[in-house]
Amino acid sequence: MKTALPEAFIERMEQLLGEEYTSFIATYDQLYYSGLRINTLKIAPEAFEKKVPFKLQPIPWCPTGYYTEDGVKPGKHPYYHAGLYYIQEPSAMAPVEALDIQLDDRVLDLCAAPGGKSTQIAAKLQGTGLLVTNDISAERTKALAKNIELYGVRNAIVLNDSPERIANAFPNFFDRILIDAPCSGEGMFRKEPDMARQWEKHSVEKCEWMQQDILKSASALLAPGGTIVYSTCTFSPEENEAMIASFLDDHAEFNVMEVPKSWGTASGRPEWIDSSKSNEWSEESIKATAKCTRLWPHKIQGEGHFVAVLQHQGKRAERSHIAIEPVCIQSSAPPAETKRNRTESKGSRRGSSLHHKDTRSSMKPVAVESEILDGWNQFAQENLKLEDPGVPVLYGSNVYLSRLPKSSLNGLKTVRPGWYVGTVKHGRFIPGHPLAAALRSDEAVRSVNLSIEQGEAVRYLKGETLEISADRVLRNEDVAPKGFVLVLVDGISAGWGKWLDGILKNEYPAGWRWT
Repeated sequence: MKTALPEAFIERMEQLLGEEYTSFIATYDQLYYSGLRINTLKIAPEAFEKKVPFKLQPIPWCPTGYYTEDGVKPGKHPYYHAGLYYIQEPSAMAPVEALDIQLDDRVLDLCAAPGGKSTQIAAKLQGTGLLVTNDISAERTKALAKNIELYGVRNAIVLNDSPERIANAFPNFFDRILIDAPCSGEGMFRKEPDMARQWEKHSVEKCEWMQQDILKSASALLAPGGTIVYSTCTFSPEENEAMIASFLDDHAEFNVMEVPKSWGTASGRPEWIDSSKSNEWSEESIKATAKCTRLWPHKIQGEGHFVAVLQHQGKRAERSHIAIEPVCIQSSAPPAETKRNRTESKGSRRGSSLHHKDTRSSMKPVAVESEILDGWNQFAQENLKLEDPGVPVLYGSNVYLSRLPKSSLNGLKTVRPGWYVGTVKHGRFIPGHPLAAALRSDEAVRSVNLSIEQGEAVRYLKGETLEISADRVLRNEDVAPKGFVLVLVDGISAGWGKWLDGILKNEYPAGWRWT
């Protein structure tokens, strides 16, 4: 057996699975399945299939997901660094598919880091609606914010707060909520053997407590008629069917919905709810958990997952569009520059995550605010071709385009209040890397397409300066080649460069470079 499994886990699974146990346990002698998911914010599946240099096999439950062959390393290709696809375990793609996201939805990903499912949600929204993505771990939100930026997401807000505090700020607000709940991780033992080694140190009871609290908060965040998808990567019925039965008893306004049969997945197992505890919940709620979904490694090509689709039975109300507050320009005494503000500005230039402990920021003098706005507006007019760039929101000298009023984030720990477009330094506007990563090639006044075959793309991703002739800078006839250039890898945006006299100065962030 390639994966060393805890004895208590083996005994438990043999008891639960019965005749299926032999097929189940045999999967641990097999390699786990690898996959990737196309970022349709940057490319359509049909175009990707023609462009990709390695063999792919479709994943049944995800139309943009593909299995990759053993030995293939898609993370070592320039397309990965251009945000063309996300490397993701195949079963982990199922929860977002079950969420059935529609254009213009307001979606919340409550336990989001490192961001795979958030980027999947963003691709389904296609720039419409709103994505609020959150993780309670400050350290993990660094990867979350980076992935949101790398994959060119414009309509996301990244938080680092508790579900309870978010529920206080946004009661009955979201159309769809994803809970990829913290769990004991039994379904990932084959892919991540270290989880098996740590299993006995984990407390199922502690996971249950967290899961209950998260579900309670999610029900308060959901708008009438909305959908919650609760998912785990564990086999434990205490964290799966029992958790859903308990939720249904406390929330009669919810029903469990089934996922499509074409996925080839299995039903929930209400009979596994501990008989000594089953009298805690109604028979109706226990039976309803049969409509939940289990992904088993011996039945599908993927790891172990559990998915419950919880549909609110209320009527979905008509809603008005959220108006973005314009930037407020007032006179006030200039605040002293704090260490945090200096760090935030420096972090923005690197392309790393900001972390505003509280989104309420001190007001700057009229001249400073006006200078920042004028800098952004001038840059956008001279370098971009955005039909609707949105209303800028300022935090210090940093400029974001946000889908929510600034006041709605007051008191919340905010990592990214919107699409980060740049900062002002020494009176000059400097565009941010996330701005470039989210642009299409036709949205920049200047662009240059780098060759993968000739090694230019990798050299750029490593931070090198390139010699690029003026005739390779794509632009309108009345536009000079000098200035900021959107750098493309096979037509896909990768970052900024600055062209002058045949030299393309590299603006790719140091912390993101190819190593």
